[in-house]
Formats: sequence, structure tokens, C-alpha cells
Amino acid sequence: MDERNHYHHSDIQNFPSLVPQKPNLTSTSHIFNHQICLKEIYVQKEFNRKEFQSPSKSTLIHNLSRKQWRKDHPFGFFAKPTKAADGSLDLHNWTAGIPGKPKTLWENATFPITIAFPEEYPAKPPKIKFPAGFYHPNVYPSGTICLSILNEEQDWRPAISIKQLLLGIQELLNNPNPDSPAQEPAWRAFSKKKDEYEKRVKMQSKQYANKE
Repeated sequence: MDERNHYHHSDIQNFPSLVPQKPNLTSTSHIFNHQICLKEIYVQKEFNRKEFQSPSKSTLIHNLSRKQWRKDHPFGFFAKPTKAADGSLDLHNWTAGIPGKPKTLWENATFPITIAFPEEYPAKPPKIKFPAGFYHPNVYPSGTICLSILNEEQDWRPAISIKQLLLGIQELLNNPNPDSPAQEPAWRAFSKKKDEYEKRVKMQSKQYANKE
């Protein structure tokens, strides 16, 4: 990612390399083991990178993604296209929300994200961001998420659905990868000052608390 140069060398002594590592997603492996839906098979077999650049096929793919999400999405999550200035749907830019898991520091809150789909999607992954300044070891100060399934050079593949991405991010919230830090304050607290880390996460969860 392009956002790993925010700190001077003197500021990050003992701070491991910011080169993204593959997060340990063993606990979320079940997300990717279920049968791939017909939409994903179609995308994987029938399109190539050149074809993804066609506006008509891009619109088709985004509509398929939207229909698939509306048909099958986890409880407590939401995701939808934004609206353009003329009132039409902007299928390339979505807003979404990820609920914190129960019985974790993130519970009773829904965390907002933005999803930006490139023209080459699904050959290239979407860019998903939390609000700038979001407190988490694997989130850059800009809000960009450091996760292998969002990295074209790591674990991204065209068959990964929006549902799978959001479930993976939900899992990452409570299970940060200390080997792939994206911001120093949260990483350092998570690694060495758990009380401070938990306090900050709880404060952030209150900021995004669900309305009763």
C-alpha cells in the first residue's frame, strides 16, 4: 500500500517493517470454503482483465454484486451504492456498515466504511476504508485497511464476494494481526499496553454505538 511512510525512522524504533504481511485468517477460513455462488463462477470463468475495462460489463458486474448482496448478507451489516448528483446510483462507490461481534470490545456498535470499486473490478479488489483516524493496528491513518484479501498481490481473487470481504474485516476488528502494522499508536498499545488499547477501542465503539 502507499501509506506506509507516515513515520520517521526515529519515531518507530522497534516498530516492525510496514510491508504488509498476510494476516492470520485461519479463524475466518470457513468464510471462503463454502460453495462459490453462480455469480462468482460466471465472473471467474467468463471475464478477463481486458473485458473488465468495458463500461457495459463493469455495470453488469456491479449490478450482479448488488443483487447478490441484497439476496444474501449477514445480519447487522448494510451495504449500498451512493447516489450521484443527478440522483442515479453510483455503482462504483458504496457506503457500508460492519457490526462489532458480540462479547468483544467492538460490540453494540456499527462501524462505517466506504467501498470504491475500480473499473477493473473484479480483476482488481475494491478499496475499503474506515473513517480517517480509525483506531486499529491494521488500519492506516487515512482509514485504508491492511488485509491480504484486499491486496491484489496477495490473497485477492475475483470470486471473493462483498459478503466475504465484510465478514473478513469484521473478524479483523477483534483479531488484529500484529505482524502487519499500519499505524504505530494502536499497534504499540495492542502489543505492549493492553489496558490502554482496550480503553481506546471501547471509546471508539461508543462513538459508533448502535441507536436503540
